[in-house]
Amino acid sequence: MKILLAEDDPLIGTSVEQALRMESYAVDWVRDGLAAELALDSGTYALLLLDLGLPRQDGLALLKKQRQKNNMIPVLIITARDAVQDRVAGLNLGADDYLVKPFDLHELIARVRALIRRHAGRAQPEMVLGTLKVNQLTHEVSLDGKPLALSQREFTLLECLMENPGTVLSKEQLEERIYGWDEEVSSNAVEVHLHNLRRKLGSDWIRNVRGVGYKVTEPQ
Repeated sequence: MKILLAEDDPLIGTSVEQALRMESYAVDWVRDGLAAELALDSGTYALLLLDLGLPRQDGLALLKKQRQKNNMIPVLIITARDAVQDRVAGLNLGADDYLVKPFDLHELIARVRALIRRHAGRAQPEMVLGTLKVNQLTHEVSLDGKPLALSQREFTLLECLMENPGTVLSKEQLEERIYGWDEEVSSNAVEVHLHNLRRKLGSDWIRNVRGVGYKVTEPQ
């Protein structure tokens, strides 16, 4: 899954980016509000981490515009503004959660996970399809009660497919969701990871819809 980080402080941005990548999230990091707006209008993200004090366009203005466009992406505000009126303003404009700087990175990750789960309509960190279980909190995957060892990319790819079982995602959509801007992607990278997943899961779990893309389904 890919997260958009809108933060102009280089130290905070670097720390947050590294923490998210360690949890297998792809991250696009922008340093101003206009760049964030462009990214949101042209890309697909699981969540927006939004600083309010952004140059060129502040976070509240950006948030207001996105909600007016009916962009329902989960938004976690991260800011040094700790006044009650600032929190109320952000939440009233459509933010889903609010975290005041300085914050603990473990708490940030926990809130990110919770918001993404809530947006997907799930209360628990475990995604289940038949005998296939994917735990987003522990990064554990099991099939028929037996643990499976997946690489970080394989886990992220399976996680994307398991968000909406049966939904077909194109190669381009999968690339966009699992790779950040600054990551080099070979032309067949997604196919290689899918091949490896099929080898570990069994070929019937991930179906290729010819000319469209891929989906995860429970074998009949």
